[in-house]
Amino acid sequence: MVNVLLFILTVLIWGATWYAIEFQLGVVAVEVSLAYRYLLAAALAFSWCMLRRKSLRFGWAAHKYFVLLGLFLFGLNYLSAYHAQIYISSALNAIGFSAMIWMNILNARLFFGTTIAPRIYIGAAMGIAGIIIIFWPEIEEVSLSDTVVIGAIFSLLGALIASFGNIVSQAAQQNRIPVMQANAWGMFYGAILNGGLALLQGRAFNFDTAPSYTASLLFLAVFGSVVAFACYLTLLGRVGLERAGYAAVMVPVVALLLSAILEDMPLDAYVLSGMALAVFGNIFILAPKSARP
Repeated sequence: MVNVLLFILTVLIWGATWYAIEFQLGVVAVEVSLAYRYLLAAALAFSWCMLRRKSLRFGWAAHKYFVLLGLFLFGLNYLSAYHAQIYISSALNAIGFSAMIWMNILNARLFFGTTIAPRIYIGAAMGIAGIIIIFWPEIEEVSLSDTVVIGAIFSLLGALIASFGNIVSQAAQQNRIPVMQANAWGMFYGAILNGGLALLQGRAFNFDTAPSYTASLLFLAVFGSVVAFACYLTLLGRVGLERAGYAAVMVPVVALLLSAILEDMPLDAYVLSGMALAVFGNIFILAPKSARP
């Protein structure tokens, strides 16, 4: 039951972040926005740890994991995802991100020697097929222009980097490093990385005073970063890379439902059949063996 709750919270929150990211693009440079996001998230995570009297003192061996988390999970992957959304729609970006489930499966095998059950491959294939069906009308309209190709490359690169971050987190948890403290330090290093890249590129550290920018920044920092990553990485430590990675498939489904609610997007046959397939794939992967046919 705990795993199901962690999964649901992760999917619901990250599904909403695709919509929130749209309000971060424009006035403030991507690197600067990410520096703001993870500086705020790190401050909140550190505060939570101190209030709970969780030790934040770790040796260099642990900080090597934290630096890698900052690089992969809270740095380069989101730089790629934000840049992808400059060139392609959030829907196509979500499809690219969903490829992380296959990357997690392959990386679990490569780095940890995990034996992958056939049902994982079947469930993953069902999920990816469902996502493609959902967005098929939009895919049909896409022309392979330079901007679409650039956006797709950024999106897939972001998914690959995030998968590497998943590996680092699982390795850290296997070394008994607590998730919340690891996230706090990782977000801190991610903020430094993004801020450093902004300085190197001569980006202005300005701020968009529009309510939409501020509200989306707070949502992304508090829920999209602190809460969702705590849930997802805890889930990853409990069920493994290949099963936790299915969140990448369900996140676009939630994003689509939010579009239907907030933007009056019609739920046609493509959407309903694709969602059904994605959900069945989810059940196939995550349900206990005794509950599967």
